[in-house]
Amino acid sequence: MAPDTPDDLWSIGELAARAGATVKTVRFYSDAGLLPEAARSGGGHRRYGPDALERLRLIRALRTLDVPLPDIGRVLAEEDALTDAVAGRLRSIGTQLTALRWQEAALRLIQDCPAEERAERLHLIGTVTTPPDTTALARFWRRWLPPRLPARVVSTVLDHTVPQPPDDPTPAQVMAFARLHAFVSRDCASNVPCQPAAHRPDTGYRPAVLYDGLAEAFTLAAPALRADHTPSAGPALDCFVSAYATSLGAPDSPAFRHRLSRELAADPRIDHYWHLTAELSTPTAPTAGAAHTWLREALDAQVGGPADGHGGTGTGTARRLSRAGRRRAA
Repeated sequence: MAPDTPDDLWSIGELAARAGATVKTVRFYSDAGLLPEAARSGGGHRRYGPDALERLRLIRALRTLDVPLPDIGRVLAEEDALTDAVAGRLRSIGTQLTALRWQEAALRLIQDCPAEERAERLHLIGTVTTPPDTTALARFWRRWLPPRLPARVVSTVLDHTVPQPPDDPTPAQVMAFARLHAFVSRDCASNVPCQPAAHRPDTGYRPAVLYDGLAEAFTLAAPALRADHTPSAGPALDCFVSAYATSLGAPDSPAFRHRLSRELAADPRIDHYWHLTAELSTPTAPTAGAAHTWLREALDAQVGGPADGHGGTGTGTARRLSRAGRRRAA
C-alpha cells in the first residue's frame, strides 16, 4: 500500500518490491549517490520516500538504454540534461553500428577471396581500427606539405584530401582503406624525398601561392568532370599551369609546361593516393583528386608528355574516377 503522507517511508526491501527490482540493485544505486535516502531507522536501516520510486524507475529505464551512470547522475541533477544524454547515447550507438558494418564487410572480404590471398588481406585489415581512423592520412599530408604553410591552407588541403570513410562500406572499400592506410603509414625510402619537387624549398616554389591557385583550377575543372569530358586544354588547364608558374615566379611557356609535366610524373605516389581514395569517396561533386588527375592528363596530352610510362596515370583515369564516384553517389 502506498504511503499516505511524505512522512511514510519505505525500507529498502519495500522500495525494491514496488519497483520490481532487487535489494542489491537499490543498494547499488544508493551507494552510487543516484538514489538518496530520506532517513535512517533507529537501527541504522535505510528509509526511502515516495519520490525514490519514480527516481528508481527513471534510473532503470535509462540503464536499459545503456546510458552511462555519470550521464544518469547529470539527468537527475539537471533539468535539461536528458536531451544531451540521449544524444550522446545515439552517437555511441552510431559508432558501434559503423564498427560492426566495417567488421562485417572485412569478414566478407576474407570469406570471398581465394585462399592464397587471405594472409595478405588479414595482415592489411589487422592494421586498421573499426571504425577506421583517418589520423594516419592527415599525418601523411602534413608530412607531404611543405613546412610553414599557413594554417588556413593546411586546413583546406586536409578538408579536400582526407576522405571520410563510409558508414556502411563494401568489402572493396574496406580493402581500399586498408591499402591506403598501409600506403600512408610507410616511411619514405632513403633515396626518395618525402615531398614532391613543388613542395621543397630548394626548388623555388612558393607553396602557399601554389595551393591557392590549385583550388581555383580544381573549381574550373569540375564542370568538365561532371560532364565526363576528355581532359583537354582550356581555362582550367591554364589556371592549373599558372598556379605552378606563379608560385615559382616563372612565365607560362611551352617549355615550362613540358618541365611541369615531367615534374608531376616523376613522383607517382600522389596518383596512387588518389586512386585509393576514389574507391572510398561517394562525392556529389568531383573530388580534388579527380580534378588533379584530369588536369594532369590534360597537360600531358597537350605537351605529349609522360602518361603511362613514367609514373603518370594514363589517359582516361580521371574520367573513370569521376564516373565511379558518381555511380556510388547515385
